[in-house]
Amino acid sequence: MSSPNPGPVAPRSYDRYEVWAPQAGAVTVRVDGVDRAMQRGEGGWFTLAGVTAVPGARYSFRLDEDPTWLPDPRSLRQIDGVHGESAVVDPRPLHEATAWAGRDLRGQVLYELHVGTFTAGSDGRGGTFDSAIERLDDLVDLGVDAVELMPIATFPGDRGWGYEGVGLYAAHETYGGPAGLARFVAAAHRRGLAVVLDVVHNHLGPAGNYLGRFGPYFTDRHETPWGEAVNLDQPGSRPVRDFLLGSARQWLVDVGLDGLRLDAVHELHDDSEQHFLAELAEAVSSWEVETGRPLTLIAESDRNDPATVTPTAAGGLGMDLQWADDVHHGVHAWITGERAGYYADFGSAEALSTVLTRIFWHAGTYSSFRGSVWGAPVDPGSEHYDGHSFVTFLQDHDQVGNRAAGDRIHHGLSPAQHAAACALILGGPGTPMLFQGEEWATSAPFAFFTDHDEELGELVTAGRVAEFAAMGWAEAVPDPQARSTFTASILPWAERSEDDHARMLRWYRTLIALRREHPALADGDLRAARAEILAEGSVLLRRGDLAVLAHRGPGPLPHAPRAREVLAAFGPVRHGPDGTVQMADAAAAILRLDGG
Repeated sequence: MSSPNPGPVAPRSYDRYEVWAPQAGAVTVRVDGVDRAMQRGEGGWFTLAGVTAVPGARYSFRLDEDPTWLPDPRSLRQIDGVHGESAVVDPRPLHEATAWAGRDLRGQVLYELHVGTFTAGSDGRGGTFDSAIERLDDLVDLGVDAVELMPIATFPGDRGWGYEGVGLYAAHETYGGPAGLARFVAAAHRRGLAVVLDVVHNHLGPAGNYLGRFGPYFTDRHETPWGEAVNLDQPGSRPVRDFLLGSARQWLVDVGLDGLRLDAVHELHDDSEQHFLAELAEAVSSWEVETGRPLTLIAESDRNDPATVTPTAAGGLGMDLQWADDVHHGVHAWITGERAGYYADFGSAEALSTVLTRIFWHAGTYSSFRGSVWGAPVDPGSEHYDGHSFVTFLQDHDQVGNRAAGDRIHHGLSPAQHAAACALILGGPGTPMLFQGEEWATSAPFAFFTDHDEELGELVTAGRVAEFAAMGWAEAVPDPQARSTFTASILPWAERSEDDHARMLRWYRTLIALRREHPALADGDLRAARAEILAEGSVLLRRGDLAVLAHRGPGPLPHAPRAREVLAAFGPVRHGPDGTVQMADAAAAILRLDGG
């Protein structure tokens, strides 16, 4: 099917009431308790003439004679939750002018955070945009360049990961709504931090999802893990595509964010002549010109296909970066010894060295987890992308939170093993990303938590138990619906000054500082990255005249490389008079090699 592209989506008018409802014969809007009939226009759009939408006004829609009053699909604020009336907001006056000129995020250090658990908030029951602002200076001290917010689109209840959002234009009220987000963005920009927002275009949550009542937002032509796919290529898809483009424009242009992380783009099923992602990439390029600052698109994709980060002019999808799960799997399985599930094909030093230098392990090779040949190889000499086009990480919300208890990788490692693993990420050729609290090896888990109504909540709880029982998990699974599961995931910032936590924090700061000080450690040229397997438990990642030496133990490093200088070390490391670097057990070091 074809979905013609009429050009970048037009700026939104925030001062009028309008809604796309092509399936309705009549639409009524209730504004501050007064009902008014809307006028039907071209393409199924209904408007209200003679009434200005004033910020703060409450409104909702009724379709034909249906007694249910529905929130606006493009609502910016849902004060009373996903089922309540919408509130008029114009985000542009909230956008505080700063000296921020933007930043190219390729090769920078990203930091993923969840607003509700990043801090305890003023009452100890959960964080907000304002309480997160109080910790931005700590991120500056750490050395990160950008924060990536997990989804904030309005979702059911007060707490949740955000991937069951239903208001793709709205900022979750519990976090502080659109005004709180505006304050957070301005505060980050004043500190030199870019802000990326995780957005979910591939599905909506089950509670409060009224889009299907308004129009053909979904299609049974394609299926996703959540049911019918978002309609990107069937009849009526043009306004649906514009709906998503309009949301992206609002966040990047009107709110002033610096980038979007696009969830699971492999579930954006689109057989159009131009894929939606390519259309979005071209629209964002035009908005860069309009705003005068760089804007970044980051895709999560499990396809292992470099076409995702290939420019549209070269036949690709035009994303600036994509998450590289194979790098995570390779490092995680090697350092922990885990082999279950999708770790089955990983864990060897060979797999580790491959993902560190060529990003994908499954690159047109057989994946036992998927039961098929998977992926395509990364070309280290490509003119279209490089190592910086791939986001690499030791932890992220999925790889922690999708574990039964939400335990983090360092909960099962020694500090030295943790130090070795993160050094490979922060010293590698990708664009590294940290997940909140990993920098001090936080004791807090990051569990899966929800706040659904009783009926749906019981199904979620039962489903979670059944999922891990099928995997042979014998221990209790935290109840997603219990508030205690959420509060246990809130970061305990006070522990950062304690013993091993403080030591790990110093190590992360050191690695990031070295990355800034030495261009070789931040080089995205994959041709200049070479990994030497010293033993099954030891690898030397060469980065120009520098190298990352990672040894997982147990016992001493079996083959000691030579180095002119040890720039930094964690664990039992000895630089001998003959230049050899010896490790008595698990350890990590950043080396300047002989001849450098």
